[in-house]
Amino acid sequence: MAMQPDGTPRYAVIIPHYNDTVRLARCLAALMQNDTDDTEIVVVDNQSDTPLDALAAQYPSVRFVIEPSKGAAAARNRGVLETSAPCLFFLDADCVPTQGWLSAAKAAITEDVVIGGRIDVFDEGTGPRTGAQAFETVFAFDQRLYVEEHGFSVTANLLTTRAVFNDVGPLIVGVSEDVDWCRRATAKGYRLIYDDSVAVQHPTRADWGALRKKWRRMTDEAFELKSAQPFGRLKWGLRALAMPLSVIAHAPRVITSQKLRSGRERLQALMTLAQIRMTRLVWMLSQSIRP
Repeated sequence: MAMQPDGTPRYAVIIPHYNDTVRLARCLAALMQNDTDDTEIVVVDNQSDTPLDALAAQYPSVRFVIEPSKGAAAARNRGVLETSAPCLFFLDADCVPTQGWLSAAKAAITEDVVIGGRIDVFDEGTGPRTGAQAFETVFAFDQRLYVEEHGFSVTANLLTTRAVFNDVGPLIVGVSEDVDWCRRATAKGYRLIYDDSVAVQHPTRADWGALRKKWRRMTDEAFELKSAQPFGRLKWGLRALAMPLSVIAHAPRVITSQKLRSGRERLQALMTLAQIRMTRLVWMLSQSIRP
């Protein structure tokens, strides 16, 4: 796509942020290694406890705005309103874009399309992997699977146009906004595709507490989405009862994974797989029967 005739940016990078200043700084440092010509960059902060004045001074080309409504969906929606470019690139503050991320995104984006880019995971720190890290190394952010088999892209690395976004409508706070928004988009006839060249990296969760928090949020958001459907609570309860079987079904993926470095890591990943699925069983059954 050529530059707009009036000289305004054609591309907008929108980064939601809340209380993760160190990773945001890393994200921006990596982003600035990209070709940011013809690109407006906005960080939308959900009123973090730590001010972002130092980062704003370090990156004068980045605009920092505050969105008081909590949630990444609200921050992303605000970012759309704060920008004017016709192409929208959503990136998470804890992601590290590759040096060619922006160039690949600019080359990939076309009209009437939603693109899910590649997300690789990496471990922060140099010590042995924890069970949470081993689990995420195998299971986290399989974007190709999400896009090609489940019909959605994680919003941590999602590209679209303003025209598509405006037609589909804003992201909805409190549900699985990536699933909901992408499925609304495809229901309107927009193409959802995976692009391996649009690549970012995301840190694995370091411990059980961080992994549990992630899955608690994802389970709550998925329940809000599913429970609104016909017989939603019944289906949710049946899905909960299938959690033990899912451990057996996914165990071969752990055992055969080339991403894990030892038998110890495979055992840790298997134990964490069982732990998270049994925990979700309890959460989901509770949700399905509550008034």
